[in-house]
Amino acid sequence: DLSGVNEEYASLRKRSLEISERYPVIEQVLEDAGAISLTAEEHAALVEHMNLAIELENLERLHIYFRGHTDCFSYLKRIGAI
Repeated sequence: DLSGVNEEYASLRKRSLEISERYPVIEQVLEDAGAISLTAEEHAALVEHMNLAIELENLERLHIYFRGHTDCFSYLKRIGAI
């Protein structure tokens, strides 16, 4: 549900998918085995794709962190602790 509520996440996800579609070699690097040769353009795309993956993961972790706080607060209210 993060893509639907976070514009930054949706934008980064869209860019990541665009790069993957434009440069199929990225999937080969990440999923396949064996030797692979990259052009300078493909290498730059791979680096960008990996940086986007890190940013996406950070946003996902932050979302889960705050979701946990929300759930915890609700639970504490339900059991009468607060």
